[in-house]
Amino acid sequence: MYPGKFYYEENSFKLINNDTFDTLNNFEEKCIDMIFADPPYFLSNNGITCNAGKMVSVNKGNWDKALSVKDKHEFNKKWIRECYRVLKDEGTIWISGTLHNIYSIGMALEEEGFKIINNITWQKTNPPPNLACKTFTHSTETILWARKDLPKIKYKFNYDLMKRLNNNKQMKDVWTTSLTKPSEKKQGKHPTQKPLEILERIILASTEENDFILDPFCGSSTTGIAANKLNRNFIGIDNSQEYLDLSIRRYEQIHEFRNNKKND
Repeated sequence: MYPGKFYYEENSFKLINNDTFDTLNNFEEKCIDMIFADPPYFLSNNGITCNAGKMVSVNKGNWDKALSVKDKHEFNKKWIRECYRVLKDEGTIWISGTLHNIYSIGMALEEEGFKIINNITWQKTNPPPNLACKTFTHSTETILWARKDLPKIKYKFNYDLMKRLNNNKQMKDVWTTSLTKPSEKKQGKHPTQKPLEILERIILASTEENDFILDPFCGSSTTGIAANKLNRNFIGIDNSQEYLDLSIRRYEQIHEFRNNKKND
């Protein structure tokens, strides 16, 4: 599947510390069952926002520096093209974003051979206030769910399970949760960390146990933590050693908790 050396490898949880594009080039074709990606939003433009009641900079790092519209779209097309190559024909891709990048991503998906299945709206119950008071409060993010545009191939969707989890009613495309809980940040924080609840739902909806899940911008590896809890295999890629070390601490914390429960 991947011939290179892993930064961290423990059973079904694997991390790669490298550039996403260089790494994906080394993967075999059609080896991944599902991809979740939370790519750069390109909104680090020296503005301000609110975090935990305090005024803070929106800048997240060099990986999130604002780009021109053309450069941003070329970046999105490039990594989505590689994801198409490594994804199995019956697999699906989920991509999270905000107004800063999601429209480019939607276009790039279609240009690179994908067909969008759903436009999920993640509604946050406790969004930070808008300090500038010049717009409505930003309280949602979009998650695009897409398949390869291959009409004769049936993609994975666990419809019955999603219905059961929703009190035996069809699950809608608006998902409402709080922001990431403090308990999920005990080992450290990532600026765009998603709640485990969101990733668990995504994984349950579109994979089976022992499937291979890839996150090409894994950050603190919420995708991997959720995948591990649900008995899936995970490969995460990130060029930041700091966030991969955070991922490892999160993974080891979960296993320490499990071992303690067994010994109780």
